[in-house]
Amino acid sequence: MLILWAYHLNKVMSAMNSRLLEKYNVPAPRYTSYPTVPYWQKEKPDAIAWQTRVVNAFAENNEISLYIHLPFCEALCTYCGCNKRITKNHAVETPYIKAVLQEWQLYLDLLPEKPVLRELHLGGGTPTFFSPESLDYLLSNILAGVDLAEEYEFGFEAHPGSTSRAHLETLFNLGFTRLSIGVQDFAPEIMHIINRHQTQEQVVEVTQMAREIGYQSINYDLIFGLPLQTPEHIRTNMALLAELRPERLAFYSYAHVPWIKPSQRAYSEEDLPKGAEKRALYELGRELLEEIGYREIGMDHFALPGDSLYEALETGTMHRNFMGYTPFYTRLNLALGVSSISDSWDAYVQNEKHIETYQEIVARGEFPIIKGHLLSEEDQVLRQHILNIMCRFETAWPCPEQCAPALFEGLERLEEPLHDGLVTIDGHRLHVTEKGWPFIRNICLALDARYWAKRPEGKLFSQVV
Repeated sequence: MLILWAYHLNKVMSAMNSRLLEKYNVPAPRYTSYPTVPYWQKEKPDAIAWQTRVVNAFAENNEISLYIHLPFCEALCTYCGCNKRITKNHAVETPYIKAVLQEWQLYLDLLPEKPVLRELHLGGGTPTFFSPESLDYLLSNILAGVDLAEEYEFGFEAHPGSTSRAHLETLFNLGFTRLSIGVQDFAPEIMHIINRHQTQEQVVEVTQMAREIGYQSINYDLIFGLPLQTPEHIRTNMALLAELRPERLAFYSYAHVPWIKPSQRAYSEEDLPKGAEKRALYELGRELLEEIGYREIGMDHFALPGDSLYEALETGTMHRNFMGYTPFYTRLNLALGVSSISDSWDAYVQNEKHIETYQEIVARGEFPIIKGHLLSEEDQVLRQHILNIMCRFETAWPCPEQCAPALFEGLERLEEPLHDGLVTIDGHRLHVTEKGWPFIRNICLALDARYWAKRPEGKLFSQVV
């Protein structure tokens, strides 16, 4: 196995150039937003300022996307960077659902008419920690306050260890047609070291049940760079994907940030593949995915032809927000529950992170905002260019409203990536070459004016590789 690994590593490094990996493997944001959360304004926006922006965004387009954060898990997965509460006490479900519905009512009271729901996503935590009955109650009340768009997409994150047929049937009957299964890796030894309690058999069972019930799109989340992970694990994972064929894949880099998430200290850093070794895991996975029919559609994301994300890439309508890549764009993205982030395009707000405090605030009839950012005109220009790069591997600025001094300063920072063949710049257009795809975070970083105005002194972001 070591001989095969050395051979593969040499093959990859000759293709990618080890110098580029060493040069560009720096800490950088993942750009689910611009500005990134650490660079939001220090004082939280006034509640009236946020409400005004919500109403203005709704007046422009009454279609919304909705995210609901369900933070509870029965066990701690040590690799996880999400906001969660570990408990086996399911009595927490009812008061939390009550609070989420109270927050939802605050938004319904603010809007002049029923919103049209285009996209709904349940994240966590573990959404299937909640019983099917609790989810039915929560979502029936949510949906009573909306009209449905002509085309809509409802999805949820499924833990294979806790997702039952009753969960799948209940959500399907409410309009859910896609789910995302947190696979991470199929190897028992890796599942053990990251304390994730699931088996390959459970992943297969949930996949098969979902298809029997009628779900149209299944996503698998897989991670490269996990402790103990080797090329053989990647080959095994991809062989199983060839059999199971989920319509979408998120194949993303493990972000080792123990200074933010102390649970990641549960294993030794010596157990982690790093640098060129880690990137080679991705390149191997990508090569095998392409062989079995998947196409890379965005940073660390793949889809089969026919999936709505694949088609959105083809038509140039793919979008990226706090829920990840999506085939739909809505100006107004509302998020309910602890720590969730709402977006009106010209403003972000984040909810209170502590569950009991969140519940107390919404019980008083107040929006549970703890931080946020009102985007300047320059922020919005840069946000659009970064979004274009993330979703289409290119951007352009032919019109004055698409320009800002900070954009041209950012383009000057791309001198080395341009020299290294990672991007091309032709007139008013920037294009990321296939050679540059592994470094897309670096390319976006060059345009990040707020980062360059105040570069972090300590550890803030995970490494690009």
